[in-house]
Amino acid sequence: MTEALVEMADALVADYDVVDLTHRLASHCVDLLPVAASGLLLIDEHGDLRLLASSNEQARLLELFELQTDQRGPCLEAFHTGHPVLVDDLESDGGRWPAFAFEARRQGVRAVHALPLRMRSETVGALSLFSNEVTSLSEDDRKLGQALADVATIGILQQRALARSETVIEQLQGALNSRVMIEQAKGVLAERGGIDVDAAFVLLRDYARDHRMRLSDLARSVGVDRSVAADVLARRSG
Repeated sequence: MTEALVEMADALVADYDVVDLTHRLASHCVDLLPVAASGLLLIDEHGDLRLLASSNEQARLLELFELQTDQRGPCLEAFHTGHPVLVDDLESDGGRWPAFAFEARRQGVRAVHALPLRMRSETVGALSLFSNEVTSLSEDDRKLGQALADVATIGILQQRALARSETVIEQLQGALNSRVMIEQAKGVLAERGGIDVDAAFVLLRDYARDHRMRLSDLARSVGVDRSVAADVLARRSG
């Protein structure tokens, strides 16, 4: 737990990569909490939530379902209220969001917990935690999840941008645009390497860290340069 918080805090240096920071958050949540997947939604320049990071394809698809069908679920509720939404069992406690609960159960998810990404009175997104079993979060687990979310929120807002909401929105929009390039790069690697998209992202992330590159810069290169894609895929045998 301490190592995860230290790593997240260490990432908050000049010129850090917001996309990489949020993917670290999603991965740490799965490692440290009793959940199978995690996703992160972020507000865009129009005030709408969009997907920024996910720990695996299951989380990505569920988050997109909630956003694209305009069906309010636990994640959107946590964002709009600014309070945690804890659903231990979607079978018995998912009636508030029937469409989301049905799709989540169809994908094997039984419990969903959502925590707001907030700084003082401003909420900029939500952290979603998915479990494939009926699962309750202990008070300690909830506090840890919120602590990780709070560290990520500090990074996203970059503190100094808090004084002007226009600056915050501009910076967040840049992170969301980077996410599109990352999804495209995952698709390129998955197709060329004959691997699934989760494995493709692991290769992309590890290559960027090992070569001290921004994840978004590497993704842009992979999308247009076949030699870079081949170099990243070569890690499988490395």
